[in-house]
Amino acid sequence: MTAGAGVAGYAEREARLLMHTYTRQPVALVSGNGARVVDSDGREYVDLVAGIAVNVLGHAHPAVTEALAEQAKRLVHASNLYYTEPQLALAEKLVYSAFPSRVFFCNSGAEAVEGAIKLARKWGKVHRNGAGTIVCAKGAFHGRTLGALAATANARYQEPFQPLPRGFVHVAYNDPAAIAAAIDSSTCAVMLEPIEGESGVHPLDPGVLAEIRRICDDRDVLLMLDEVQTGMGRTGDWWAHQRDGITPDVMTIAKGLGGGVPIGAVMAVPRADVLVPGDHGSTFGGNPLACAAGDAVMRTIAHGGLLENAATIGDYLSESLMSLAAAAPIERIRGRGLMLGVALSADVAPQVSAAALEHGVIVNAIGKRTLRLVPPLVLTRDDVDLAVRGLEAAFADVQATG
Repeated sequence: MTAGAGVAGYAEREARLLMHTYTRQPVALVSGNGARVVDSDGREYVDLVAGIAVNVLGHAHPAVTEALAEQAKRLVHASNLYYTEPQLALAEKLVYSAFPSRVFFCNSGAEAVEGAIKLARKWGKVHRNGAGTIVCAKGAFHGRTLGALAATANARYQEPFQPLPRGFVHVAYNDPAAIAAAIDSSTCAVMLEPIEGESGVHPLDPGVLAEIRRICDDRDVLLMLDEVQTGMGRTGDWWAHQRDGITPDVMTIAKGLGGGVPIGAVMAVPRADVLVPGDHGSTFGGNPLACAAGDAVMRTIAHGGLLENAATIGDYLSESLMSLAAAAPIERIRGRGLMLGVALSADVAPQVSAAALEHGVIVNAIGKRTLRLVPPLVLTRDDVDLAVRGLEAAFADVQATG
């Protein structure tokens, strides 16, 4: 049975009921386990996208399902007018995994970025004579709310929603000299991703992040890292910046933090921690249910060897994919751990992604020449072997059709 054979009813209902903001693949997913998902026709797929880097423990992991069930029996929501144990327990784990800081909880990556922008603007007001400009990188993706979108240098995303908030300067990624040249008396912060995901999985070169840290220190501006996609063990370390031996002033988190449950967070070192009651807030942010899920995710990554698995299985996946290069238009693999971009030498990424569905593999095409792979950290060698066989068949199909 071909992918999407029984999905027509879903498409008809979507057309009637949902705003047309997504171009969906012709598949309706109904269940999953580990790195495998099953569609409404009963077909199984190896999921190398994981809800776009969200399902770090895969699907239906007992640690998450049990934490949600137990917490739901006690307290789902309380607001931030009161103390709750799950919020404090998760904050403790985040601080322990990263750097001495305090945490603000929200509901998504875009909200985390918005919180970081507000924090940087207030910090500039207090410590930089009112400076409010944030230097960002070309190719970055920080979210779709207005502030996060203004920080995202992509005209296709921005143009329909002009005018956007001002105070953002965009420079070349991977270029410390360009960042240094962009900093002036109006600058309060530099914000970037250690590995850009949306632009095609492009890591900073070795030593670049340390140089950017030095520049921010020398110029007395904040370094804010968007680790929404790169964090939670995806690169083989808790946080991608740890490979470079530096500490940011501010870090944004979301995606994998809740293992599928919406949650985001902003972490700020004491130097940058300038928010006070009334400056910022969130009704649902840090609610007991989401924090219980996040706590379970962090415990499972820490005690289940998943940082090591992300590194070793990531290497195995990369090597296995490169073994196809003799017969497929694969130039190289970018990224680290289980955040990989398959760079192609032909404009066939969307076609390969569609063909992969027919062979039981879910991958994400970014543009015409990159396949993004951000699978669960629980990915196994058997999952990789099955996925690579499916991708080999998908490449063959695309080449056969010209």
